[in-house]
Amino acid sequence: MRRLLAQAFRGSGWARGGAVLAAAGVLGGLLAGCGTATRWAGDPAPAHIDITLIGFNDLHGNMEPPRMAHAVPSPTGPVAVPAGGMAYFASAIAALKARGPHHAVVSAGDMVGASPLVSSLFLDEPTIEAVNEMQIDFNAVGNHEFDRGWRELLRLQQGGCEKFTARQPCQISQPFKGARFGFLAANTVRVEDGRTLLPATGLKRFTQGGTTVTLGVIGLTLQATPTMVSPSGVAGLRFEDEAATANALIPQLKAQGADVIAVVIHEGGSTTAGVQETSCAGLSGDIVPILERLDPAVDVVVSGHTHQAYVCDYARVNPARPFLLTSAGQYGTLLTDIQLRVDTRTRRVVRKTARNVIVQGEAFTGSQGHVPMTSAVPSFPADPAVQKIVDTYRAAAIPLAQRPVGQAVSALRRVLTPSLESALGNLVADAQLHATRAPEQGGAQLSFMNPGGLRADLVPDGQGLVRYGQLFAVQPFGNQLVVKTFTGAQIRAVLEQQFASGSNTVQRPRVLSVSSGFAYQFDLSRPAGERVSQMVLQGAALRDDMPVRVVMSSYLDSGGDNFTVLTEGRDRLVGGLDLDALEAYFRTQSPVAVPATNRITSVARAVR
Repeated sequence: MRRLLAQAFRGSGWARGGAVLAAAGVLGGLLAGCGTATRWAGDPAPAHIDITLIGFNDLHGNMEPPRMAHAVPSPTGPVAVPAGGMAYFASAIAALKARGPHHAVVSAGDMVGASPLVSSLFLDEPTIEAVNEMQIDFNAVGNHEFDRGWRELLRLQQGGCEKFTARQPCQISQPFKGARFGFLAANTVRVEDGRTLLPATGLKRFTQGGTTVTLGVIGLTLQATPTMVSPSGVAGLRFEDEAATANALIPQLKAQGADVIAVVIHEGGSTTAGVQETSCAGLSGDIVPILERLDPAVDVVVSGHTHQAYVCDYARVNPARPFLLTSAGQYGTLLTDIQLRVDTRTRRVVRKTARNVIVQGEAFTGSQGHVPMTSAVPSFPADPAVQKIVDTYRAAAIPLAQRPVGQAVSALRRVLTPSLESALGNLVADAQLHATRAPEQGGAQLSFMNPGGLRADLVPDGQGLVRYGQLFAVQPFGNQLVVKTFTGAQIRAVLEQQFASGSNTVQRPRVLSVSSGFAYQFDLSRPAGERVSQMVLQGAALRDDMPVRVVMSSYLDSGGDNFTVLTEGRDRLVGGLDLDALEAYFRTQSPVAVPATNRITSVARAVR
């Protein structure tokens, strides 16, 4: 163990930032599980007890390194640090735990769902098994935990092989034993009896010198979860207000002896600060109004959902609510190291600091070129037990990943044309329309595809073959297709939101790919609301009062990427998975040609 930790702390920079970040040099006393106490024999009664709270969020089943890098400053300029991979993630958690005897690990949701093939193919059982090895304490469920329905979520917690999805459970582990950590969902309530679907809170106690300090954890998902998943997946559930739910639970936790209150919530925001900065610069997002209503008795808010990384002393924003607000980005590339000092006389937190730690594990070569290991931040060795799980499931996934699904004439890429559309985006839009055109499948006439939903280019091999693993890499999120009726005026309003809605601006437009048979033009020199014109559907001008059946992903259906108009519409029909539609398109249309990128016309170049 000492050798493992020495490897984990190799490289420069770990102790920067003061004594709070220095390694404690103590290797024993790891906590065994939820609700247990840790004692160091012979210690005198302490004036304070220090707790390490380790936070992460939005792991999304990334068993293998996600080929992502974080930039950190150095004397010679920014340095890219390769990050992620569950085996390295496990070692990073162990290294942070080893710095002191009192620690807890919490996840702010989306641990599973929208996962890469190695986890998703096996219903995210691999992720649960890998996280079990990390000996974490609690996961506050996020919206993606409901992707396959709440019954499947309960199976992940409890274990077993009951089938709730089209995919077969327990393909490798027979039986699947479930999570050895607690799922929390305080504001997810069964309509029939008013009880929470999963426990609302958890406790963990730390004892030193005969004195015990207790951490109380409240787990919340975002109230808007029903707008982000299939209605069938949350049927019979009610998602209540986050702040009101947490505030009501604090007296209960205090009565149970909680001295420290942590809210772990799958909702978040963003800042303009760097990954390893600790300021609240530019804090915005849906977490802010929740914080403004949260009881000041809360000490720490571990957040997620936005995939942004930040550490924020919220007292800088509102001195009346001195929370420590954190988020560890996405995909297991970061961990948040939160240090809490509790005065054993007053039973209050008297010091709290945090920083995000980059999980550096192995070099990679990606679209940005080669990203080597660097000594600018620590690196971590692969945890053998977790690596064995990754290797087992990777080997089992290879046959499916290599299965041919069809042919393509040439590469289909995400590169944007001057009109801000892409060949791959147009292909996916066409595949969605093809899957839902029949009346019994929704009667779609038009398809929208968001560029952020395309995660890889699609490049056939030398024989023109395209394989299932490639399709999965393009669309890994497991979105369902949704068909709704909109008027021509509403469609125009959607297209206007490409240039004026949230982070969609004239300077940084987010243009939707559209299916064959639909065309329009935009002029960014025109005022907001007047930029879109000449909409044509199947050769005829699209009138404002004309009803049109539109297919999109469930992500866009929920207003994703600031397309709030897409939450409107009527006669909603939820269909199959976007990935299945893409596979079916290749099976019936091969060899697939590269779609034309002339469906949208820009009459004035975007301001850059």
